[in-house]
Amino acid sequence: MSQEKFLYRHIGPSDSEVPAMLETIGVESVDDLIAKTLPENILLKRVLRLPKSQTEHEYLKHIWEIAQKNLVYKSYIGLGYYNTITPSVILRNIFENPSWYTSYTPYQAEISQGRLEALLNFQTVVMELTGMPIANASLLDEATAAAEAMMMFYNSRTSAQAENRVLKFFVDKNSWPQTIDVLRTRALPFEIEVIVGDYKTYSLGNDFFGALVQYPGADGIIHDYSGFIQKAHEKEIQVAVAADILSLTILVPPGNIGVDAVLGSTQRFGIPMGYGGPHAAYFAVTEKYKRAIPGRIIGVTKDVHGLPALRLAIQTREQHIKRERATSNICTAQALLAIMAGMYAVYHGKTGLQHIALHIHRSASTLAHKIEALGYEVVSKNIFDTIEIRLPHEVTSDELQRIAEERMINLRYEAKNTVFISVDETTTIDDLNVLLDLFAVAIFKKYQPIESLEHSLSFDNMHLRDDDYFTQDIFKLYSCETEMMRYIKKLERRDISLTQSMISLGSCTMKLNAATEMLPLSWPEFQCIHPFAPLDQVEGYHQLLNRLGKWLCEITGMSQITFQPNSGAAGEYTGLYIIHKYHESKNEHQRKIVLIPSSAHGTNPASAAMAGLKVVVINCDDNGNIDFNDLKEKANQYKEELSCLMLTYPSTHGVFEEQVKDIIDYVHSLGAQVYMDGANMNAQVGLTSPGTIGVDVCHLNLHKTFAIPHGGGGPGSGPVCVAEHLVEFLPTHPLAAVGGQKGGTAVSASPWGSALIAEISYAYIAMLGAEGLAEATKYAIFNANYMAARLKKKFKILYTGKNGFVAHEMIIDCREFKKMADVSEIDIAKRLMDYGFHAPTVSFPVHGTLMVEPTESESKQELDRFIDAMFAIYEEIEEIALGKYPKNDNVLKNAPHTAAHVASDSWAHPYSRQKAAFPLSWIQENKFWPACGRTDDAFGDRNLVCSCSPIDEYRKSL
Repeated sequence: MSQEKFLYRHIGPSDSEVPAMLETIGVESVDDLIAKTLPENILLKRVLRLPKSQTEHEYLKHIWEIAQKNLVYKSYIGLGYYNTITPSVILRNIFENPSWYTSYTPYQAEISQGRLEALLNFQTVVMELTGMPIANASLLDEATAAAEAMMMFYNSRTSAQAENRVLKFFVDKNSWPQTIDVLRTRALPFEIEVIVGDYKTYSLGNDFFGALVQYPGADGIIHDYSGFIQKAHEKEIQVAVAADILSLTILVPPGNIGVDAVLGSTQRFGIPMGYGGPHAAYFAVTEKYKRAIPGRIIGVTKDVHGLPALRLAIQTREQHIKRERATSNICTAQALLAIMAGMYAVYHGKTGLQHIALHIHRSASTLAHKIEALGYEVVSKNIFDTIEIRLPHEVTSDELQRIAEERMINLRYEAKNTVFISVDETTTIDDLNVLLDLFAVAIFKKYQPIESLEHSLSFDNMHLRDDDYFTQDIFKLYSCETEMMRYIKKLERRDISLTQSMISLGSCTMKLNAATEMLPLSWPEFQCIHPFAPLDQVEGYHQLLNRLGKWLCEITGMSQITFQPNSGAAGEYTGLYIIHKYHESKNEHQRKIVLIPSSAHGTNPASAAMAGLKVVVINCDDNGNIDFNDLKEKANQYKEELSCLMLTYPSTHGVFEEQVKDIIDYVHSLGAQVYMDGANMNAQVGLTSPGTIGVDVCHLNLHKTFAIPHGGGGPGSGPVCVAEHLVEFLPTHPLAAVGGQKGGTAVSASPWGSALIAEISYAYIAMLGAEGLAEATKYAIFNANYMAARLKKKFKILYTGKNGFVAHEMIIDCREFKKMADVSEIDIAKRLMDYGFHAPTVSFPVHGTLMVEPTESESKQELDRFIDAMFAIYEEIEEIALGKYPKNDNVLKNAPHTAAHVASDSWAHPYSRQKAAFPLSWIQENKFWPACGRTDDAFGDRNLVCSCSPIDEYRKSL
């Protein structure tokens, strides 16, 4: 394998290691293994039609040329997206730091305390600024957060409202247009009627269950919604406010006027626009909704030593547990972006944020007065950052746009005589004078340059915030860059990531996120582009997206793609939405049944529920395969109502279904469609494809198979590929010409989803090429079978294919250890932390098991280290079973062991400190210490606290 090729750097096992691994597996070659693992009738008969692979050096030159085709204009478009300044200390130490962007969702709390604290800070920021008692750790974007609020209200209707089918939801006309569109999408399956009107004049009747207003409005005006909210509550109508979080540093928080939920985007907190994402949405609610709030909540609890610790709280709300009973399908959030936004607030503190907000407001106010002095009508009064300007009859918006674009400026144009300007933290006095100049030129006048900003506020005092907030020390200690750098590093050391060791999570594909793939994300040509910029300014982005789209269609065997979904679960929902529009076009509205095998990916039932479908579970046989007879029986039972089959392939059981094509053909024979979950595409790329197998629609987890990092629980990207007959049903967008002729409304705020991170997957494919992609897939299967071959000497591998091999992942059965030594799969997961490893996926999809996926990027030496750790743990279980150590006091029950515990003066355990902390000799070379002892989950759920105040108080007490 040539060392010039990226493939050599991406794949873990070296040429010299492969022969010994083949011998262990018992096959002659990697190709021999593949032939014995994949069913012959699904194999691709040709090589993927992709460009020749590029070296890393060639790729960086190539992507630089593409980047230069993006024209970085000064954007004043607004609509929820703004220029920002990412503090260098955050850009360098978090955004560009693999210790932060390669970590996994913090399900294993003891080795995730750093990012849990960073997310707790984010929640605290949201709670403090919104004036609400509970916030989650981020959602996907503002539009989908608004949709989550609507659905939360729908599911929280009074019994009388539900009984009387109260199905109307009001949206103020001054909400973002993309938000209104996404609300309509999510309303459709539940027959919710979205009514758009003027909150000042529209009279809400008893046939409404909820309402949404924008603060400040899209017209720029700061409205007083207190009377509207009071009247709504009198009729038991729940109200959400979509608020600009930066404005809340100086404006009265919505929580002060009695709203039920507050939501929005934190993009303004130092996150680049990136042509639409990723950005962390925020979501805050009253106490009433603490068990109904979508997304993840970071909660404060205590560990086994009685010390404060953090964890994901009330996880029983999560969609992969509730399945078809779920009221949300949020899976990937935007953890990395939430961490950055939280750190932005920590770095600036209250004073700094208020200074930024006041600078923005005074810039807008000063500009408004100067433009008015030129003779223009400035419509907006009581504004924060946005000015609405009525043009005189001699100037059209087209003419103004021409003059503006000559100066590389983008404004927001609505109708022939109306223009909006939204300023931001990057706006300088020089920028204001350039704006003033273009308005003067348009009417052939001279202007008086702005020399300083006005200091008086241009909104009523009743809107001015006067309560105290950010009283916690966290917002006062880190304004010095030295201290901020050290704080970020302190949290980084409390987390495990791919920089430490392999993360062998089944179904999550924690592969290499190569530095060359990541580097261009920091370039301004990709960062500083507004998602609604004119298309002739974003040729580079569209060259990249169009090529990536064609490549992904070639890889999946599909015809067309939408990049809108900004998570895997959003991709699942979108796939079902497309199928719904297809059935609707054939007047088959009754097709509302979805078949989901018990081996399918965990969010599938939740996504089906969110799409308004009724889930019918298909059983699996003793070998983990879909029970074809059960499927036939249930499919026939519902054949007139059958919408689709949701399939994960290879299955979450880690096997390639031999009858998959027969299953798909049977479902098609009943007039239904087949959706494939792309979670396990890492076992397909270059060897088979959804199109080859015969499915109609599939989503792809770009943050898994195609190398976008997980970022501690997000960003994600879940584009959807469709067969030819579904192309016309791809979702549209109100502000861009995307989607099919019969497509439904938007599924996310941005027309192209999280466009910034699409470059990572583009790089991955460009540098691997057709041959490299296929090799990566082969080695993912190869590494998994090497691990299975070794692990099965001590552990039972629950499912294998007909020839005894697994796909790219396997399930280890741990249930016998409960009888043997009272050891659970959780105990093994916690003990792995002492060996320096993140646990595999715990108790999914089978209770009492661990699901392991090594990926192609791990070397033989790292695989062997993990296997040695598992063998050592097996021996520890045997020691307990033989009575050497008591069942209630042993290394597994007490794991993980912290440095403070091991170094304490008191040690009453029957095993040694060395056994606790350094059970194998090589651990001493690179010891990772869990930051806390085993967390008390029940205590945290009973005493829900989701702000950093208790941690703050604890540190003061030390």
